[in-house]
Amino acid sequence: MTSEEQLLYQIALTQINGVGDITARNLLLHFSTPEAIFSLSQKELIAIPGIAHKTVDEIKNPEVFERAKKELDFVLRNGIETFFVNDSDYPHRLRECSDAPILLYYKGNTDLNKTKIVSIVGTRNASPYGNQFCDNFISELSAAVPDVLIVSGLAYGIDINAHRAALKYNQPTIGVLAHGLDRIYPYAHRQTAKEMLLAGGLLTEFRSGTEPDRFNFVRRNRIVAGMADAVIVVESANKGGSLITAEIANSYCIDVFAVPGKMTDAHSSGCNKLIANHKADLLLSTQYFLEQMNWDEASQKKKKVPRQQQLFMDLSSEEQKIVNTLQNYPEGIHIDLLAREAEIQVYQMFSILLEMEMKNLIKNLPGNMYSLS
Repeated sequence: MTSEEQLLYQIALTQINGVGDITARNLLLHFSTPEAIFSLSQKELIAIPGIAHKTVDEIKNPEVFERAKKELDFVLRNGIETFFVNDSDYPHRLRECSDAPILLYYKGNTDLNKTKIVSIVGTRNASPYGNQFCDNFISELSAAVPDVLIVSGLAYGIDINAHRAALKYNQPTIGVLAHGLDRIYPYAHRQTAKEMLLAGGLLTEFRSGTEPDRFNFVRRNRIVAGMADAVIVVESANKGGSLITAEIANSYCIDVFAVPGKMTDAHSSGCNKLIANHKADLLLSTQYFLEQMNWDEASQKKKKVPRQQQLFMDLSSEEQKIVNTLQNYPEGIHIDLLAREAEIQVYQMFSILLEMEMKNLIKNLPGNMYSLS
């Protein structure tokens, strides 16, 4: 089967009415490829636990492949890259989220698995205070951590200012869209989006022709949160998409920071509330952020003599793999990379790491980093 045929099946899997990302991933657990799913008979599909008769009918609906062929043509004509959830270059952090998109469409030129990724979100009605924060923070961050990837949603306000600051300071930046790659919304940000294609890119889960409907922005927010090491909320009222992004990040166990503001400032009320409710760390400065994420110069240079393997007694095979991996990273390693190198699924890692912490074998560092004790 050619790569184009494989992509057709991958797109088709996302075009089945009533089959969302979680159901699709469950199907892939039973049948590792989309081709295998579509090759099943109705009887075989009905036998799958949790699959309704209506869903089976939708899988067999010929319109699924009609929509998929149309999208495949759009992808090929426009040189769009795709990342299927099982692909090695799919965003690793995002893949560990249970509701991660099955398929992503991407136009750009940067690595979506950079060592350090920060999502910056906020109100569409940004104040000079919020805009200045974006500029100052990204300027200082880029000086301390070159090539950090800045992610946001290309919306008015804080989002677009974060993108523009990243471009200004030569940092790659990704705009996550709530529609297909056949348009830019809002249109006023078209020029910035073009510049981002040369220094970052545009990413979406939505096929061409998708309107920027309200619900799509909520779905978009889970990608903004899930592909980052940390989410920073710059300004937000008591309600808004930025708070939803923060809530999603918390549910994914991703670090959340909020920029504080005056109690009388409506644009800061949401940030202040996140901090007060312990749903976000108070962002004191760029240096504070770097220290909390273990990205500061002192943390990077700090070297520890790894404990000798023979000191660890009665380790399980999984624990031994983790110890062996951590000995190569005395300054610490992110859980995603640890899971890959130890060849253990992230969802299994959490319970193993917790038990190892209780034994005082390892330390949980800021930014989902781990090191030997």
